Amino acid sequence: MEPHGGYLCRLDDFDSDTLVHAARQALVAEGLGDNLDAALCVTVMTDRKVVRMAFDAPFTYGRAGARWYEKHHALAKILSRELKTTVHAYVLDTEELEQVVSFGDGQKVGGERLRYEDYDLGDADVDDDRAFEKVKRRWPLGHLAHVFGLSRKELLNMPRAKSVLLNLDGSSPRIAFADLASAPVQAAG
Repeated sequence: MEPHGGYLCRLDDFDSDTLVHAARQALVAEGLGDNLDAALCVTVMTDRKVVRMAFDAPFTYGRAGARWYEKHHALAKILSRELKTTVHAYVLDTEELEQVVSFGDGQKVGGERLRYEDYDLGDADVDDDRAFEKVKRRWPLGHLAHVFGLSRKELLNMPRAKSVLLNLDGSSPRIAFADLASAPVQAAG
């Protein structure tokens, strides 16, 4: 599993223009400006109405890119207010930590961080894969997966699922929520 991060929420409806506008606002709020060559990668699990969003830009690639989401929560704040839903900013650094920070109505409403080196496995048998997977269900991303009705594995594999790239320069066609799952994957840039 590679490191990654992003934003997760449950939505019944939205259109892509709302997401693009919010993403542009967020990048300005994060101090990155408005003329950035970036896109928003959107993955929708339509059966559960779970949406994952992540920036597709050089500052979000690799391990350092995953860690970018550790402190950059402007998109979660904006979307939680505009879409009237809880948005979770998350980080998975497979070598060091996992973190979830939750926002509702533009305000931080919760969060949890686990540094792997600080976790006491107690009597868990880490050599038994099934037992260790059961332990990881209590970790921040396991708990978040449970909130969405997913397994931890399903949540962690969302970056590998079919996604749509929405160019932040406005060049992507408008896409409704119902059409996201069947929309063609678009190249960023």
